[in-house]
Amino acid sequence: MSVGPYDSVDLKILAELQDEGRMTNVELATRVGLTAPPCLRRVRGLEEDGVIRGYHAELDAPRLGYAITVFAMVSLKSQAEADLIAFERHVGALDAVRECHMLNGEIDFILKVVARDLQEFQNFLTTSLTAAPNVASVKTSLTIRRAKYLPGVPVPQEN
Repeated sequence: MSVGPYDSVDLKILAELQDEGRMTNVELATRVGLTAPPCLRRVRGLEEDGVIRGYHAELDAPRLGYAITVFAMVSLKSQAEADLIAFERHVGALDAVRECHMLNGEIDFILKVVARDLQEFQNFLTTSLTAAPNVASVKTSLTIRRAKYLPGVPVPQEN
């Protein structure tokens, strides 16, 4: 199966790197059945195409003191494009907001927010979120536990 201009070897490379981005090119080449030079050329091509957007370390939030994860559903007073962009810029500057998605429907945005404790989150909520321009309402849900975490996207593989 080919997705766009990418063949089965490219898809294997993407799947392997998405699972473990720190492996050496030699290890990656072995896993996908290539020698190192053509494997590196393919990886560089995937990076240049923008399919591989970066490499990141997955950090353990609680070990770094972020014990609270909250999802905040934000409704705005106005959905004019300029107001949507202004809100996106506002939350883009807030370190506690780790994800921001614009939604279709009753809620305009859902935010994933981290905090060290409930008091820190409450302070963030009242000073940085509900007080933001154009915010009509904010509904929050505190996470109890994370049942699944699988970053990235499913990468199709040939059978």
